[in-house]
Amino acid sequence: MPVRINRSRILASLFVFVVSTQFAAELVAGNQYLWQTNAYGDDVHVIEVGSNKVIKRIVVGPEPHGIAAPDDASVVYVAIEAFKKPQGELIWVNPRTYEVEHRLTIGPKPNQLACTPDGKWVYVPCNDGHYWVIDGESRKVVEKIKTGGRPHNTQASRDGRWMYLSPMGNPRRVTIVDVKAGHKVAGHIPFSASVRPPALSADNKRYFQNVDGLLGFEVADIAQRKVIARIEHKIPEKYAGRSSRCHGLAIRPDQKEIWSCNVEHQTVHIHDITDPAYPELASLEMIGRIYWLCFSPDSKYAYLAVRSKKKVCVVDTASRKIIGYVEVGNTPKRNLVITIGAGENKAAK
Repeated sequence: MPVRINRSRILASLFVFVVSTQFAAELVAGNQYLWQTNAYGDDVHVIEVGSNKVIKRIVVGPEPHGIAAPDDASVVYVAIEAFKKPQGELIWVNPRTYEVEHRLTIGPKPNQLACTPDGKWVYVPCNDGHYWVIDGESRKVVEKIKTGGRPHNTQASRDGRWMYLSPMGNPRRVTIVDVKAGHKVAGHIPFSASVRPPALSADNKRYFQNVDGLLGFEVADIAQRKVIARIEHKIPEKYAGRSSRCHGLAIRPDQKEIWSCNVEHQTVHIHDITDPAYPELASLEMIGRIYWLCFSPDSKYAYLAVRSKKKVCVVDTASRKIIGYVEVGNTPKRNLVITIGAGENKAAK
């Protein structure tokens, strides 16, 4: 007896298989979102990675500045600078519901914070000469670390053991804190000038630092506690004699390149991080003054905050081409990409 083949049923089954496989792959990869603070506004924009669509605008309070999140994206921490108030705030935002779940009053004008990968410890630089150490679970201040100068930027090591504190001004150094030893200062790395945005290698061996007066960055050997290289960007001839500064430094997650924001020249410089000479590979012109950047976890996209244009520039890192812009709020600065984990539904939109 001949076997009859139902082509429509086979096609339908194949379609279900393909769609199911694609959906499973998406769940394994997780769902990624760029969070962009707007430093002279009162909000944060949430942007879907890939589509570059704004899916949520969250009103958080006056002048949101720093932003950080643990690896599991169970919470997003945002520092509220609050220019007109004597004290700032640290807030806990649920990235699945977009609700502000808690507010904690902290020191004046907090800037770029960092948290340990498990989210337990949060270090917030405040304009009182101290980094405020907060227990992210109990939501209480447990310590204040005096660095002098104007506490401004913070980096956490991937193992959660170390915090690196970069205050602006006279200290001209980065303070290293041993988180697991009760938040004790373990040493310092001196730099040539006031330190600005930093970047930390994933293996915790090299510390990269924008410093005032240098269009480029300095490189420190962490174990030796000293600068081992001073890297200058190649400045296009058309900008000769035109002053600028660097503010924004980030290493691609694949640890192949470091990107540096040249603010007034409206350029991002790309350097090879695998070569100890850190040669410049390329530079990209932006549409305005850039002030911060981050990458997608797979290193496929770079996101640059164009503060003067109220936009985020999206760059394909492989081709080094701008592939789009996203309209955001007033003076975008700090940003990061979070991943809502495997097996979970997408956050509510």
